[in-house]
Amino acid sequence: MTLCKEDAAPHVIEVGAIKPALMRAARLFAETVLVPTGLLYILLHTAGLLPALLSVLGWCTLTVAIRWISGRHLPGTLLVCAGSLCARASVALALSSALVYFVQPVIGSLFMAALFLGSALLGRPITQRLARDFVALPAQLHHHSGLNRVFAQTAALWGLGRLIDAGMSIGFLHMGVDFAILSRGVFSTALTILFVGICAAWGIRSLRRMPDVTFRFGRTPAAA
Repeated sequence: MTLCKEDAAPHVIEVGAIKPALMRAARLFAETVLVPTGLLYILLHTAGLLPALLSVLGWCTLTVAIRWISGRHLPGTLLVCAGSLCARASVALALSSALVYFVQPVIGSLFMAALFLGSALLGRPITQRLARDFVALPAQLHHHSGLNRVFAQTAALWGLGRLIDAGMSIGFLHMGVDFAILSRGVFSTALTILFVGICAAWGIRSLRRMPDVTFRFGRTPAAA
């Protein structure tokens, strides 16, 4: 009897439904990038620095408060992004400088680059831990040499993307605050989406070449 690939492969990686994940990502993008960037740009040119930064703080607080009061799920990613925006706006308010607001993400990108590249070089890629939020990895795959290599490669790719983001942000900062807003709101987001796609495509392509690993799409992954 001929076995299908899923039967022949001893390791099956469960991948959740793609469409709901994309919808959540789009909503998160609107809540943490699109709206606060638009508020900052408009109010910075019409009302000044103080109202612009306060609008960012107000929006983040409102977004989290509505979800919490209504009893809806508060994604960890939303809390991290909202907390980061509030911290940036608070520091910029304390120093009365819009420039400080845009310098902080550059430092963050450099830190993330060091974290991902360092984890790849040490052979303990952080991407493996992050992947467990989206896919169910069988326990026996946690020490799979081929899988670890793929995660190290994707960690290195993501680290490279953060270095490019930092360099791009510095270049736009030299051109002025308006260009810095454009960079963080549009180009940095586009670069992030691009590298998410690159890392996902590289990982899936590499894993599909492993004879003992297969994917199962469209199901809600079990907790790893």
